[in-house]
Amino acid sequence: MPEATLARIDATQQRLAHALAQVNQLLLGKTHVVRLSFACLLAGGHLLLEDIPGVGKTTLAHALARACGLAFQRVQFTSDLTPTDIIGVGIYERELGHFRFHPGPLFTELLLADEINRGTPKVQSALLEAMAEGQVSTEGESRPLSPVFTVIATQNPLDMAGTHPLPDSQLDRFLMRLSLGYPDEAAERALLSGVDRREMLRELTFQLTPADLVDLRRRARTVDTSAAVLDYVQELLGATRAHAQIRVGLSPRAGLALLAAARAWAMLAGRSYVMPEDVQAVFPAVAAHRIQVQHGANGEVLAAKLLAEVSVRA
Repeated sequence: MPEATLARIDATQQRLAHALAQVNQLLLGKTHVVRLSFACLLAGGHLLLEDIPGVGKTTLAHALARACGLAFQRVQFTSDLTPTDIIGVGIYERELGHFRFHPGPLFTELLLADEINRGTPKVQSALLEAMAEGQVSTEGESRPLSPVFTVIATQNPLDMAGTHPLPDSQLDRFLMRLSLGYPDEAAERALLSGVDRREMLRELTFQLTPADLVDLRRRARTVDTSAAVLDYVQELLGATRAHAQIRVGLSPRAGLALLAAARAWAMLAGRSYVMPEDVQAVFPAVAAHRIQVQHGANGEVLAAKLLAEVSVRA
């Protein structure tokens, strides 16, 4: 590989490390979640943040957009939101003598779908094509979205009044589901005594550009996966399909998502190949919301059990 190309790759990798460090300064004590979030972005996936209010879900979305230099739009999902509020609408302009499409907030680079489960199923489904294919079909025309188009959605798992749980087809569009949880004592003390996070967000400077993100995603797809790693992934997939407490196990598409996330995790570690530890690091975030469990079972708990039960072959 030419030295100029290697130098450019090294420079991008350094900017990626700086972006990761900046977000960690905002989300104190959440290094694993922040790293998973970056892995999700590098894998070209969408992210679902499910947690109680006030733990930093919106801050994380804002910080990712700022650090990666992405155009950002936020949509607050409510019961009266309509698909055209998100996608846009054609408006007749008399001076032109025809309808002109006015794009909605969906036409951005990073969309925060805040409290997505408060929107109706019809509004939720308006995101499906965008998340799966990177385009929107409206008024008889397919309109492409940004090459780095990413959805980060939030929802509150405790307050279900007036909400519409996401169907399995919608959940499957999210590469990862993460929860931030409460900060530890030291991190919470630093938050209470430190600078306001909103002020820190305003001062955060972008380290990457959309072009960098496109390049990083391309490089993540080239990270090598050995036959042994593929065997391990297949055994994990098979274990989800045979487990007594799981009604529906992981699909082949979920397997591809798991590999994409593991490649991105390996690249964040500076490696050009995937290790079983990379698969283990991302498996709960990729698998827990996709497996359909028996009544009373918990997806996160089962994902952890599967990792303990499925051994890595030498």
